[in-house]
Amino acid sequence: MKDRELTFALLMPTLNEVEGLRHILPKIDRSLFTEILVVDGHSTDGTVEYCRAQGVPVLIQPNGGVPDAEEYGFKQTTADVVITFTPDGNSLPELLPAVCEAFRQGYDMVVASRYLGDAKSHDDDFLTGIGNWGFTSAVNLLFRAKFTDTLVGFRGYTREAAERMGLPDMIQSTRLRRRFPLLNSWELGASIRAARLKLRVLEIPGDEPKRIGGVRKLSISRNGVGALCQVISDFVFFRPRS
Repeated sequence: MKDRELTFALLMPTLNEVEGLRHILPKIDRSLFTEILVVDGHSTDGTVEYCRAQGVPVLIQPNGGVPDAEEYGFKQTTADVVITFTPDGNSLPELLPAVCEAFRQGYDMVVASRYLGDAKSHDDDFLTGIGNWGFTSAVNLLFRAKFTDTLVGFRGYTREAAERMGLPDMIQSTRLRRRFPLLNSWELGASIRAARLKLRVLEIPGDEPKRIGGVRKLSISRNGVGALCQVISDFVFFRPRS
């Protein structure tokens, strides 16, 4: 990859996000990407129709949940770098050029951290703020990492790094993961596994605005239990492969 220009894919999981897309999609610099792909979880609010009217390809994911959308979308792309981006207003499209440029500098994973430097999350409440801090602290302690944000969805991976971390096949890796999809967060899993593999990771500060329209899909209790189990599972079972 060092001998040629990198290619970039933008992957956006959606479920009833037409309001956010109307605000965010026109602000995305499409020239940055060789592929822009929406993976939709069976929206009923016009999300699919709007994206296709704007010339953005849409795939309907076979199952539910963000991990399934990310896995399915990743396997449809051929780009060297895949950037996951939430089009609900939580992610700033103005940061996309900086994320792309970081990969040209040789990083394996780039994270738009909500808690680095002066960056803030305007979408956090007390419980989600505590949860984000707690899981990031746990990952840093258990895996000797230095993250400020292990759960944010706005991040990117080189194809090689994602495959080394086992992200595209995480759901299928064990019977337990197939049965309980909440064990398969790419964001948390990538933070853990990047630390284990000693990948080159860069965090850049990126505010998280409040979401635009729609409703929050996250269940604090269910996702919290899933994240805790994922940390324990990767601590016990994940080992770097050559």
